Amino acid sequence: MATPLHTDYVEHEDEPDELITGEAVALDLRPAGFVLRAAGTAIDYVVYTGTVIAVVLVVVNIPGVYEVDVALLQALGVALLVLCWLVVPVTVELLSHGKSLGKLAVGVRIVRDDGGAIGLRHAAIRGMLGVLEIFLTGGGGAALVGLLNGRAKRLGDLLAGTYAQHERIPQFHAPVYGVPLSLVEWSLTADVARMPDALSRRIAHFLAQARGLSPETRVRLGRHLANEASIYVSPLPVADAELFLAAVASLRRDREFTALQLEKRRLEKLRPVLSGLPHKFPVR
Repeated sequence: MATPLHTDYVEHEDEPDELITGEAVALDLRPAGFVLRAAGTAIDYVVYTGTVIAVVLVVVNIPGVYEVDVALLQALGVALLVLCWLVVPVTVELLSHGKSLGKLAVGVRIVRDDGGAIGLRHAAIRGMLGVLEIFLTGGGGAALVGLLNGRAKRLGDLLAGTYAQHERIPQFHAPVYGVPLSLVEWSLTADVARMPDALSRRIAHFLAQARGLSPETRVRLGRHLANEASIYVSPLPVADAELFLAAVASLRRDREFTALQLEKRRLEKLRPVLSGLPHKFPVR
């Protein structure tokens, strides 16, 4: 049974942190999860290690290679490992601005903590520690450190001040809500004042994600937002909180669209005056 809305004060829930630029623009940056990072690292590990093995097999099959000095072969082997495990990964990350074959496959890019592109210092620190964390331990060191922090950073990221940013944002088509049938009569006389933009966005996000929430969370968040929105609505209906939010969102959308259409028609009427020439002014 529907219950009337109450205007009791409810504290705001903590919202996710946002990165604010110097121009006061909020950036929605999503760090990649542990599974994505592990998948990308595994691909890079196979590629770079496979390259080392392939080069060694080619060199071994060269005629007369066993007649070369053993010390020279050892030096060439070390140089090959440094090239494939350090120089190539650092160069690839630097030239691709934080990407590699594995990161490209899973849609991840390495960026600074402030969201900017990495430089040589960041790539070099990550590369040198990556030899220890990834190649010498088979990825076990990086996995252990990544599981112990919220952004799945490995030790190289912690020292370099970087993290993996998830770049593939799934397409989302926001559903369009109308006034629920039970509130159509109320909507004819309802007065909905202008709400703060932050509250409007939270209501829109809630309505879009309501189906994926648990019943308890859905009811709790619906009542919380309805209490906040109720101070901008008069009169208050006797309705379920989620239906009330859908009706308010629909009314605001329709009325703002109507206001834009009226403004457009007024501008069309003024167009001849704004773009026309003065009386008896010659056309040249």
